[in-house]
Amino acid sequence: MTDPDGDVGPSDDDAEPRVLVVDDEKRVGQAFALWLDDGHRVEIATSGEEGLETLTDDVDVVLLDRHMPGLSGGEVLERIREAGYDCRVAMVTAVDPDLDIVDLPFDDYVSKPVDREGLRAVIDRLLRIDQYDRRVGELYAVGRTIATLEATTPLAWLDDDDRYRELCERRAELEAETRELVGSLDADEASQLFETVVGGAGSDDVDVGVE
Repeated sequence: MTDPDGDVGPSDDDAEPRVLVVDDEKRVGQAFALWLDDGHRVEIATSGEEGLETLTDDVDVVLLDRHMPGLSGGEVLERIREAGYDCRVAMVTAVDPDLDIVDLPFDDYVSKPVDREGLRAVIDRLLRIDQYDRRVGELYAVGRTIATLEATTPLAWLDDDDRYRELCERRAELEAETRELVGSLDADEASQLFETVVGGAGSDDVDVGVE
């Protein structure tokens, strides 16, 4: 486990989810570590380069700042995906999103400032997604991208953008595929899936077939 100063120490519970915070503002990483100290193993990196050096296969969630000296958060994210790490990545950033986020393969986009409850809720949803197959994870990520764009970009701009339309079409495809999955679940499991995907998507348009 990492203490709020960023020093790595032994952990007595390897079952705890491991979270890597990558942010050039050390105090941000320290705050996140304190907020997540109960039930999570947290490590802190203060640059994109250090984040990539620290990342290993047993990291479950990366909380990644977007604007950093050296390697940007976007560059770090691309390298994480290219390397094939099986972790969820949430961009946690003060950078206002625009249409270029369509090309960023994140799982969630969280605007700073974020509070303890909000941060823990994001991590809990990302961890729950791993209980399902890749279609659920992709549906969640696509839904979060669409919700972020719709919350920050004039709809007239979105309607004229091919990337946004393609994203909405992909969401519809994933919803249809996910309905097949829902049909194989019992009522409680289906309800939990619905809450995980729609609760974080921020969009009333997401439909996974749960009444």
